[in-house]
Amino acid sequence: MAKTTTPLTDVEIRNAKPKDKEYNLSDGRGLALRIKNTGSKVWIFNYQQPYTKKRTNLGFGNYPEVSLAQARLKRDEARQLLTQDIDPKDHRESQVAERTAELNNTLEKLAEQWLDIKRPSITEGHANSTWNSLALHVFPSLGGYPVSKLTAQKVIAVLRPIAAKGNLETVKRLCQRLNEIMIYAVNTGVIQHNPLAGIGKAFSAPKKQNAPTIKPEELPALMRSISRASIKFVTRCLIEWQLHTLARPSEAAGAKWDEIDFDQKLWIIPAERMKKRRTHSVPLTPQALAILEELKPISGHREHIFPADRNPRSHMNAQTANMALKRMGYENKLVAHGLRALGSTTLNEQGFDHDLIEAALAHVDKNEVRAAYNRSDYIKRRTTMMEWWSEHIEKCATNVTAIGGGSRRKVFDSIIK
Repeated sequence: MAKTTTPLTDVEIRNAKPKDKEYNLSDGRGLALRIKNTGSKVWIFNYQQPYTKKRTNLGFGNYPEVSLAQARLKRDEARQLLTQDIDPKDHRESQVAERTAELNNTLEKLAEQWLDIKRPSITEGHANSTWNSLALHVFPSLGGYPVSKLTAQKVIAVLRPIAAKGNLETVKRLCQRLNEIMIYAVNTGVIQHNPLAGIGKAFSAPKKQNAPTIKPEELPALMRSISRASIKFVTRCLIEWQLHTLARPSEAAGAKWDEIDFDQKLWIIPAERMKKRRTHSVPLTPQALAILEELKPISGHREHIFPADRNPRSHMNAQTANMALKRMGYENKLVAHGLRALGSTTLNEQGFDHDLIEAALAHVDKNEVRAAYNRSDYIKRRTTMMEWWSEHIEKCATNVTAIGGGSRRKVFDSIIK
C-alpha cells in the first residue's frame, strides 16, 4: 500500500526546530518544507523531469514570506506544467529571461541603439534633433515601456495632444522615427512585428510649407536691417556668411578653420557634416574671405569660425541666425534656411545654369543615371557664379556697412559686439 502523507499545518511549520542536519517536512504531491540547521525554512518541489525522467528540486521561496497556501498553489501550477511535458524549472528560467529582455529592451534603450547605427548616415545636428524630439515628446511617457508591450493606442494617446496644438509636422516626424525604431526592433529579433506601422494615418497630414524667404528685390532692405540690427558681431558675420556661401544653417554655424583652404579659396565641408553625407566644396569670394578676416582676431585661435557665446570651444547654435532675423522683424517672413532660396531664385532669374545652382546648394540629383555623368563640382564655373552673387549682395548693400563689402571700410568697431 502506498504511503499516505499527512498535509502540513501552519502550527506544525512554526514549531519545526532546526537540527544538526537539515531535514524535510513533506506536505504531499512533491511539496516539502526543508528545515536547515541555520533555522531557515525553504519550500521545495521535488519532481521528475519530462523526457529525462531525472528527479530534481525546484525552490518556491522561504517560509513565512511564502505561506503554506502560496506554496501549494505554486506546486499545483508546476504539476499542471508537467502534465504538458513542460519542465517548471525551464519555464521559470524562460520567464525570467523574458522579463529581463523586456527591461533591457525598452523604447528608450532601443532608440539609443537605433540612433547609434543611424548616426554615420546623418549629420550630428540631425542626430541631436532626432534624439531631442523623442526625449521631449515620447520618452517621458513611453521611454521605459518594453517595445514588446507598446501598442498603437498607447502611442497615439501620447501624440494626440501634440497634434491638438497644430504641430502636425512634429507628429509626422515622431511617427516616422518611432516606426524606424520598431523596424529595428523587428530586424534584431526583439519583437516579431511592428504594431506602430499605421499610426501616421491616425493624424491629419501637415500642409507642406517651404522655409519662409523674401523676394530678390527685398535684399537691399535685408542688408539694411542686418547693418542696423542690435546683434552680436559674430552673429552678424554668420548671417552674411550664410548669405554669401548659400550653406545650410547647421553647416555654416559649425564651420571650422581647418575646413578653409585659403590657397585655393575654398571652404571644404567634410561629408560627416553634410546633410547628404557628401563632401561639399564652396568657392570663397573676396567678400566671403573678408568676413573670415574680420573673424580671425576673434576665433582664429579656436577650432570653430563662429564660436558659441557661452562656450567658445563649441560653435554657435544653428538657430542663432533665425533668432536674430526674428528680432530684426522677419518673423514668419524669412529664416536662415530661406537665404538659400533667396540666392537660388536670384541666380535662376539671372539665367545661371540650373546644374551650377543645384551644385552650389549641395543638392543631390535624384536621377541616378544623370548624376553619374555629373560628378564634377563645376568649381571654376561655380566660382564665377558665386562671385556674381557676392557682388550682387554688395551692390544691394550700397550705403550699408556690410562686413563682406570689399570696397567699403571695415566696420569692426562700429558694430555691437
